[in-house]
Amino acid sequence: MPGGDRYGEAVFRPEQAGEAERIDFGALAYDDITMARLRELGVGPGWHCLDVGAGTGTVSRRLLDEAGVARVLAVDRDTRFLSARLVPGLDVLEADVTAPDFAPGRFRLVHARFVLMHLPERERLITALAELVAPGGVLVLSDAVDLTSDRTPDTPYTEMMRAMWQGLRATIGTDVSWVPSYPQLLRGAGLVSVAAEIHVPPLLPDSPISRFWADTWERSRAATLATGLVDDAAVDAAVRYLDSDECAALSAGMLTAWGWKTMEGP
Repeated sequence: MPGGDRYGEAVFRPEQAGEAERIDFGALAYDDITMARLRELGVGPGWHCLDVGAGTGTVSRRLLDEAGVARVLAVDRDTRFLSARLVPGLDVLEADVTAPDFAPGRFRLVHARFVLMHLPERERLITALAELVAPGGVLVLSDAVDLTSDRTPDTPYTEMMRAMWQGLRATIGTDVSWVPSYPQLLRGAGLVSVAAEIHVPPLLPDSPISRFWADTWERSRAATLATGLVDDAAVDAAVRYLDSDECAALSAGMLTAWGWKTMEGP
């Protein structure tokens, strides 16, 4: 790892007050889109599901409550938020998905959202997750896509986002530049009927996604300042801009890609 640390260590520590709320702001922004896609793929009664990097468990619980799946195994390196909100049908496993011996079984659905972008050896992990998909099942991966570029107008928001991505990459190895290659990587893992889509939630004052980014910037402030691209005043200005009517920007998109495991036998 570039900085020698991982997600949940140098930044986004689960023991830090308010971390569950930050995660839930992201859930409020993206869960409806995730659930709509999973339902469209046919996820429903009788399915056994694996939710990787389950966070506070919002997707896991909605799979049980709304899609009516049989069981969900929710996995995270730190399960304190999952264990605090247990429901029937939800199994919790504290484990590191990057470990070579991570093999919790085979599942009709394997889902990971905002996980692989923070981890090294991403191609190997996609192949490993594909191996956990049962014949006839589906692997669904979602991660962030940065929509700022050299031609995007400079605003407090774009300056902060560029500095944040660079700071997270240097500190914990976060890298979203390769996320658009998901469809090809799923194909390379042997999956078929591969497809993808992108959702960009609108940045509106006091919206869940705006509150998520403001909180994320605060929690990654040290890593962002270390880049030298912004100072404390610029971070504060970006937070104010995000919550103002002056804000005119695109949030990072969520790219979701999926691929199916072929049935075995004739």
